[in-house]
Amino acid sequence: QVQLVESGGGLVQAGGSLRLSCAPSGRTFSSTAMGWFRQAPGKEREFVAAIAYSVGNTYYADSAKGRFTISRDNAKNTVYLQMNSLKPEDTAVYYCAGATAPIASSVIFKSYQYDYWGQGTQVTVSS
Repeated sequence: QVQLVESGGGLVQAGGSLRLSCAPSGRTFSSTAMGWFRQAPGKEREFVAAIAYSVGNTYYADSAKGRFTISRDNAKNTVYLQMNSLKPEDTAVYYCAGATAPIASSVIFKSYQYDYWGQGTQVTVSS
């Protein structure tokens, strides 16, 4: 069974930075894209960022552009989300997700495109 494990969450002051990591445990899988989503209390899960492996393109939600960077380390089979200039509204549980089929760029932000999900890591930004 494939499991994705996130790490790196925590409590940070506004303006600070965190780097989230995501790696598979157990059975590995050949992924075509990896994404980060988040869910704040009382809100729906929303797209944050994604990286498509075939072309190396990255995609960001408007709220993440200019502050967050998604990247991958092939040797470590790990995906990262570097988050800078954090704001209180970034407070949420962050989930990584992996896809096993190619995803069109027009729908890469759709959660149903992803096959595997992690359990999430809490990010709390204090004002």
